This record gives sequence, structure tokens and C-alpha cells, in this order.
Amino acid sequence: MSEPWQISTDVLVIGGGPAACWAAVHAREAGAEVVLVDKGYCGTSGATAPSGTGVWYVAPEATARAKAKASREALGGHLADHYWMDRVLDQTYANMNRLAVEGRYPFPVDPATGEQLRTGVQGPEYMRRMRAWVQRLGVRILDHSPALELLVDADGVVRGAAGYRRQADQDYKVTAGAVVLATGGCAFLSRALGTNVDTGDGALMAAEAGARFSGMEFSNAYAIVPKGSTITKTAYYGYATFFHEDGRVLEGAGSTKGRSVIARTLLSEKVFAQLDRADVQVQAQMRLGQPNFFLQFDRRGIDPFTDRFEVDLLAEGTVRGTGGIDVIDDDCATTAPGLYAAGDAATRERICGGFTGGGSHNSAWAMSSGSWAGRGAAEFALRSGRVDAAAVRGVGRVGLRPEATESVSAEEVVAAARGELIPFEKNYLRHGDRLRPALTALDELWQRAAQGLGGSGADRVRSRQAAAITAVGRLMYRSTLARTETRGMSKREDHPELDPTQHHHILSGGQDRIWIAAEPASEAPAAVA
Repeated sequence: MSEPWQISTDVLVIGGGPAACWAAVHAREAGAEVVLVDKGYCGTSGATAPSGTGVWYVAPEATARAKAKASREALGGHLADHYWMDRVLDQTYANMNRLAVEGRYPFPVDPATGEQLRTGVQGPEYMRRMRAWVQRLGVRILDHSPALELLVDADGVVRGAAGYRRQADQDYKVTAGAVVLATGGCAFLSRALGTNVDTGDGALMAAEAGARFSGMEFSNAYAIVPKGSTITKTAYYGYATFFHEDGRVLEGAGSTKGRSVIARTLLSEKVFAQLDRADVQVQAQMRLGQPNFFLQFDRRGIDPFTDRFEVDLLAEGTVRGTGGIDVIDDDCATTAPGLYAAGDAATRERICGGFTGGGSHNSAWAMSSGSWAGRGAAEFALRSGRVDAAAVRGVGRVGLRPEATESVSAEEVVAAARGELIPFEKNYLRHGDRLRPALTALDELWQRAAQGLGGSGADRVRSRQAAAITAVGRLMYRSTLARTETRGMSKREDHPELDPTQHHHILSGGQDRIWIAAEPASEAPAAVA
């Protein structure tokens, strides 16, 4: 292995999806020099790039905005914050308008009014345009360069990251005045489309730097998919009827409400669906909006509107959930100085509470939080200046620096972690009697990984992914056990009712020992006051 390749910059952005790109745009416009490092190829990797997604784009009209904010409040357990929802709606509206002009995105035009339709984007084109925009601004992009650990100075301020350049087979070290983590969420290598780069890397690095988390109990999203498929588009199943294996209608099953009915039924028999509630006009709109959703059916000779097809549930974890790194101010700063978080890596409780916002809210959060984090990081970096490479140290541990000679492979750790995190009878149909043994197993796995998980070169990337998946799972289950009620997407079979005394956020953090604390929600809802 050659000597590490080293550079210095004002702001380092880690990630390559929409949150990372918007962070790079705003950091650069704030006057900072910016380097962006991505595990994959910025513009094609991540959950947004291969799919179409709605965007929470609402005109600044009072009635429309009020309706938009009310749409998820009850579902999210009244944990969303109107101040943050207003900010996201404003920033998203501005960003989408900028995307049309500076980003050169070709929004479709309503033939009746002649106005552009800006309530959604096609991921491949969106991310291609974002990459081009970032490059025009002079941001330096390092593709296929996963970050492995954060760097801190003598005062514990985050000052860059170290990682590995796959194509050059070379380590790198980027020192910076501030860092934006926009690494996406964690889907536990479930194979959900675009998510195999989303293994919780940012969460692990943030925890090692001392950042705290919020809402990790709201990280158990499962998408409805055709059996054997990786393409998740659960919103389309709002037009579906679900059936038992013997052809009877599966009463109570649904996409927004009733997914748990599907999960329970799948434990004992196959479940089938048919999109028979979509009329001809809706069918055409669905095909136009998400063409790759229909490729899987077309190739199998299935018409999902007239034929029944077998379905399954696919884990999406924090990618579609709402928990993540906590943000403590308007700039999306974390509790670790010099570190900012954006997109799926950060908590989305501020706008969704405890229930997923779907692609629409997540897309809006990515571009808004990315904008704020990029600008905030630039201001911090330009104010505090850069540091010398010799004055920083890496804080990565598990998966990088084994504590003993005993060896455990990344494949072993991933398989064991997935065994506790993927089965929906553990993570979706939650009960303390199943959660506690699963958490114990993950705690023991973490200790084994700390002792013997490591490697060299590209092997370290896999080891760190394995450690990150385990770390996210431990934060998730410990937070879930601390919320002894059913709220948002965290439904407890042993605590099936919402408890008004638990109208708070669950904070968490730590590595070997996970700590838990409660923080009051910002506003008490009338429903539980």
C-alpha cells in the first residue's frame, strides 16, 4: 500500500446523493472551497438516483401550507415541529425553482396551463443534473472513495476524514475546516433498490465523534414489493387489494395502514396483491411517474392492474424511517463541533415525527437540510480556518483497529446482524420479549467485532459497513425498548396504545455502552394535551 494521498479544503462533504449535492452547492456559494467524497459515483449511487420521487413542493399559500403540514402530524405521533416544517417548505420551494433554472432540470409541462410541474423528479435525470451543477461551481468530486473515519483536532473538533480510493487502491486523508455527513441511512443490505451503499456509515462515524441521535426507534420501515423484487414503491399499493393464498380478500391489509396485517399473514402463508383500484387515467399516470416499477411486471408478462402477484416486505430501515443523527440548530449542526448532518443520515422527526414522510418529505428534507448544513459548515470553516494534517487524528475503531488477535469476518458480522434486524417478526411486529434477546445478540456481536473485525485495503470498507449496520441496530433497538408505547411507526405489541406521557423524543448515543435520554417535544398537540 502506498502512502496516503492528502489534500486540504474548507468543507468536506461525505456522500453523493441529493443532500450531499445541495450541501456542496450551498457551501460553495458561501465562499468555501469544497471537496465531495462518495462511496459510489456521485449522481448514480444511492436511493434517489434509480427512481422517481415526489417532492414536498407546496406553493407559499396559507391554506395549502396548513394542509401540507397537517397531513402527517397524527401519523407521526405529533412529534413534528411546525417551525421546521415551515422552513423545509420554504427552502424546498426555493430549491426546486432554482433546480429548474440553475440546475437546468427539464420539468414536465402541464398541457392545460403551460406551467411546469414541480412536485416530483426523476432520480436519474435529477442526480445527473445535480452532479453537473456541482462541478460547474468548482467542487472537487472524488468518486469511489468511501470515507472510513472522521478526523478530529486536539479539541475534538471534526476536521476532515480518512478513507480509501478504490480505483487507485490508495488511502486518502482530507483535512477540512468542517464536515457535512450526507451518507444516507441504513437499509441493512436488504437489496432495496439503490440502498446497498446505505449501510449506516455516517451514523457510525458520527457516534465515534460523539454526536447524538434522535428517533432511532422510528427506523423500522418495510416496503411492499413483488416477491423477489428490489423495487420499492409502496405508495402505488394504495390502489391495491390484497389476498390470502387461497384467493380470499385479506381484510385490513393496506399500504399506509394495514401493513402489519400483511406482515402477520406472511408468517404463515403467501400474500398476493392486485392494483385493481386504479382507473385508466391513474394507470397511465403511474406508468409515466415510475416506469421502472412496471419493468419487473412487463418482463414477467404480468399486468399488475388485472393479474394477482405475490408480494413480500423488504426492509428499508432508516432510509425510509425518520431516525438519525440529531441536529441542534438551524444549520443542522450536530453535538460534535465541526460536524453537520443532512438527508437520510439526519433525523427527520422535525418534519415527519415518528412516521416516514415517504419519498416526498424525504426529498424535501434532503435538499433543505443539505442546503443548511452546507452553508453552516462553510461559515464554521471560514470562521475557524483549516488545520494541519499532522494536528488531526482518526477516531474510527470497530472494523478498523481490532483490539485483539481473535478474528471475525465482515461477512459473519453482517449475517449475524441481519438475522436480528431483517426479520419483520422482530423489527416490525415489535414485542419486548423478542426485542430484548435481539438487542443482547447485537451487543455481543458488537463486542466480537470490536475485538476481531478489521482488514486492509478494500476489506476495511466491508468491515466498517458491518460495524455500522450493527451500531445502527443497537441504537434502534435500545431506543425502541425505551419507548414503551405505540407511536408513529414504532408499534409495540406489548404496549399497543399511545401514551400521552411519552410525548417526547428519544435521544441516544455511545458505542460500547449506549445511553438513552428523553427530550420534550417542541409543541404539545391538542390531541394529547
